[in-house]
Amino acid sequence: MSDPSTVPSSAARKLTKHGRPAPPGGSRKGIPNKATATFRETVSKLLEDNAENFAIWLAQVAEGTKSRTVGGKRIPGRPPDPSGALARAAALAEFAAPKLSRAEVTGEGGGPLTVVINRSGRKPQEPPDEPA
Repeated sequence: MSDPSTVPSSAARKLTKHGRPAPPGGSRKGIPNKATATFRETVSKLLEDNAENFAIWLAQVAEGTKSRTVGGKRIPGRPPDPSGALARAAALAEFAAPKLSRAEVTGEGGGPLTVVINRSGRKPQEPPDEPA
């Protein structure tokens, strides 16, 4: 039997944002989810193995298809949808490559950023020192 003094009481355990005791164990912060990583690998492999088919499928969505008869049944065509093709490609790409977070870039002291573009190829001149 374990010593009761070594088992944390509900008051001594870390609380969740809702004020309830946090469950013991669980995943640690910063450790990627194994299922998510496996799913991303699977989607990447699927896209890799079907690159040619994927390009054909996107072209069909973008350009539309004509009505046709298959096995005596009429299959209706679809109108061209270039934006739909792009949306489908973007949706699949999210699984293969994670979204990047946005970052705000500021200048000195949090002020505006100053960008200097030198088109001449010469070394920029240093601004003169201001008198004290």
